Amino acid sequence: MKIVLAYSGGLDTSVALKWLQEKYDAEVITYTADIGQGIDLEKIREKALKSGAKEAIVEDVREEFIKDYVFPALKAGALYEGKYPLATALGRPLIAKKIVEIAKNKKAEAVAHGCTGKGNDQVRFELTFMALAPGLKVIAPAREWEFRSREEEIEYAREKGIEVEATRESPYSIDRNLWGVSIECGILEDPEKEPPEDAYQITSPPEKSPSPTYVEIEFRKGIPVAIDSEKLDPVKIVEKLNQIGGKYGIGRIDMVEDRVVGIKSREIYEAPAAVILHTCRDALESLVLDKESRLFRTLISQKYAELTYYGWWFSPLKEALDAFIDKLLENLTGKTRVKLWGGNAEVVSRTSPYSLYKEDLATYSEKDIFDHKASEGFIKLWGLPLKVRGEIQPPQ
Repeated sequence: MKIVLAYSGGLDTSVALKWLQEKYDAEVITYTADIGQGIDLEKIREKALKSGAKEAIVEDVREEFIKDYVFPALKAGALYEGKYPLATALGRPLIAKKIVEIAKNKKAEAVAHGCTGKGNDQVRFELTFMALAPGLKVIAPAREWEFRSREEEIEYAREKGIEVEATRESPYSIDRNLWGVSIECGILEDPEKEPPEDAYQITSPPEKSPSPTYVEIEFRKGIPVAIDSEKLDPVKIVEKLNQIGGKYGIGRIDMVEDRVVGIKSREIYEAPAAVILHTCRDALESLVLDKESRLFRTLISQKYAELTYYGWWFSPLKEALDAFIDKLLENLTGKTRVKLWGGNAEVVSRTSPYSLYKEDLATYSEKDIFDHKASEGFIKLWGLPLKVRGEIQPPQ
């Protein structure tokens, strides 16, 4: 049997590589995607080969990740449960799609991942496999193998000559990509406890921020294209805003969320670029969308975030929502100026050639052209149902 394994180089996938070889007498091809983890991927490739992989594929897909996954979700205003920018959730369908492509090219009979039975990622991987290659067998070693603890995995790894980098494990489980960092486990599993400073990976404490600074971000049809009038590619935009925002402690998120499998989980996230861009995107939208469109967009954003979180990225509904968002936000073009200070991203200016804001209608100065007398009839009609109800059923 030939199997393509999603391989991070960590303990679970390293053990899974050897376990798959023994359990299924398989040739294992590993796949590692560079989506901005900030680690030495060549070292991971070498480790996979030393651990017995028939072939170890490492691929830089950062641009595809930001252009085809992150920015569409940003444009849609997708935040899971109103907070989480979906960094890990957006990375999984891309990795799974690449694994399917390799499996087809290499004529593999199965694909595998190292996710546990209680996490979200198993769902995201496997729903993508089902959508794109329903005939492939899916193997999840962590749901099948005999190991009952991390210590037993480490012992197995040593017996099989698999490199184990550290005997003293970090108390946290960390997943990182360009769009954000997800951090869980350890003291974070107690929702009463404040996250310790050592849990954060890319942001400084907000109270230690430097003096406030201003950044101007330009959008075209809902997609960021420039910072301070400098045109940048998608990866550079996210990298730069992560670097700037991280200094100001922007993007720290502490939440108890509902996992796909039904349990609640306390997670903390770091997403400086995501928080800045979502804040600026919303401010620009307030100029160019009418009231009813904005209200309906919030419903679409919630569903878009849920589909992403639940692993339904490659679904007809998500594809339809993309088409709707593209049409609805075709005028989401303009510039926002944001003030960064003490963990805050505060929009102080927004402008668009498609702005629906009219100063002569909004002003209370002598420039006012609003017909105040028209409001009397409007109020009578708007409140008519309340008046009728009040006449037949006076308040108690």
